[in-house]
Amino acid sequence: MFIKLTGGTVYDPASGVDGQQQDIYIQDGRIVKKPTEDVKVDKEYDLKGKVVMSGAIDMHTHIGGGKGNIARTLLPEDHRNDPVHRSDITRSGCGHAMPSSFVTGYRYAEMGYTAGFEPAVLPINARQAHMEMADIPILDKGGYVMMGSDDYLLRMLTAKKDQKAINDYVAWTMHAAKAIGVKVVNPGGISAFKFNQRKLDLDEQNAHYGVTPRDILRVLATAVKEIGVTHPLHVHGCNLGVPGNMQTTLDTIQGIGGLPMHLTHIQFHSYGTEGDFKFSSGVAEIAEAINRNKNITIDVGQILFGQTVTASGDSMRQHANHKHGSPNKWVTMDIECDAGCGVVPFKYKDKNFVNALQWAIGLETFLLVDDPWRIFLTTDHPNGAPFTSYPHLIRLLMDRSFRNEVLSTIHPEAQKMTTLASIEREYTLQEIAIMTRAGAAKLIGLKDRGGLSAGNWADITIYTDNNDRQKMFEKPDYVFKDGQLVVVDGKVVSTKWGTTHVVKPDFDPSVEKGLKDYFDRFLTMKLGNFKMSDDEITEDGRGSITVHPLNGDVA
Repeated sequence: MFIKLTGGTVYDPASGVDGQQQDIYIQDGRIVKKPTEDVKVDKEYDLKGKVVMSGAIDMHTHIGGGKGNIARTLLPEDHRNDPVHRSDITRSGCGHAMPSSFVTGYRYAEMGYTAGFEPAVLPINARQAHMEMADIPILDKGGYVMMGSDDYLLRMLTAKKDQKAINDYVAWTMHAAKAIGVKVVNPGGISAFKFNQRKLDLDEQNAHYGVTPRDILRVLATAVKEIGVTHPLHVHGCNLGVPGNMQTTLDTIQGIGGLPMHLTHIQFHSYGTEGDFKFSSGVAEIAEAINRNKNITIDVGQILFGQTVTASGDSMRQHANHKHGSPNKWVTMDIECDAGCGVVPFKYKDKNFVNALQWAIGLETFLLVDDPWRIFLTTDHPNGAPFTSYPHLIRLLMDRSFRNEVLSTIHPEAQKMTTLASIEREYTLQEIAIMTRAGAAKLIGLKDRGGLSAGNWADITIYTDNNDRQKMFEKPDYVFKDGQLVVVDGKVVSTKWGTTHVVKPDFDPSVEKGLKDYFDRFLTMKLGNFKMSDDEITEDGRGSITVHPLNGDVA
């Protein structure tokens, strides 16, 4: 089918197009150049007055893995309040803090999103994570494999194995877990928690292994760079949520020594200790450090007010936060020798001083970091807020009057502790397109997504321009996925299955000898069962795998 999108106002930062009226042509699922000869147009859409962007990409959203199911089990009341009935083309499900898998796909697509990436795929649980993501319709998916508290890596560091051996282990693990990136959560801290340590700062030693978070970060960031993975090491740092943790974040930026590093949900790592409540914003110093260090990228992890559930591999910090659970129930658990998990329901309140200042800290971060190519729009779904709150967040970024109106309603002492009211910046449509499309695709290493030039897959979202940006972004006119029209007027009209994005870095196959001995001695799973095959994603006929090139690959 040959489709023409006529006369829309296009925002395509990947091609340097900023609000220009253009036609777009689609054939066989991809965007193609304007035909040089007469070609019969099978379907034409008149987009005059409409805003055209590529499909949005959520580069950090918890949509697959065991923690999601635990969260759903903990909150039956949340699901009962948000039932979703089946239709002729969609399955039933429920929401809202941790929607069921099918509803996750529908709701993302209905906002114009066409891809989401799970940032915490535990290697030993990778199969479950991918199977759950396989049940998310419409979206492309991918995952960052979680390392840094795994017993095997920590043993290697204790034994002072060389960087080549670490690189082989990291590359092998990415293959085994079908990953496109590597994440570290509270480096070494999840392991330390099992040995009764209740905190672990950047230069504190894990009591059992004698290694520090700084050691772990440097060796993993080096491995990711040397094996050629585009997405830099994805780092959930030490001391999440602890007042005063801004210094740890600044030390982490400095300590990585210029290696590429992505700091995730940095809002939770930007706290000072000033003021009567001993809780303050550290954004000014952190934004300055990010602006100065071009090797650093971040996503924000914005909190928004209301009920949600926090779900994290950081069992150490989740255990510390369990007393704040609302409703009062929580889970913290160990997972083999790989890592851990903590799930705590939470309700962010605008009249609570700490929550109100967290809200302001996130927005300060968005507005004080200069380069939209190095900052990404996330709520760390569901930890800061459900992903369905993104249109509201976009309005806060694009509309200063609205932002200050909301600011005037939060806890008065929090208003005094933030510079938010004085910040004049308002994001443009082009900057929103960078953060949520082109920049995200570039960061993850997606070579043919996030743009609207010929050759890209036709993931395209069309909005009616509206000064109320929340209304605009919560209900696109049309969404195309791989050239198929899947959403009209904010409602799913057809479904399809997205692909799973991975990379496959090289490794020395002899790495498996030591691993087999380790699995046989210490784990309940055999090495052969630990590794996922491509068939497990593709064999049902609806999934596919897209392998992206590594840095240095020749196209």
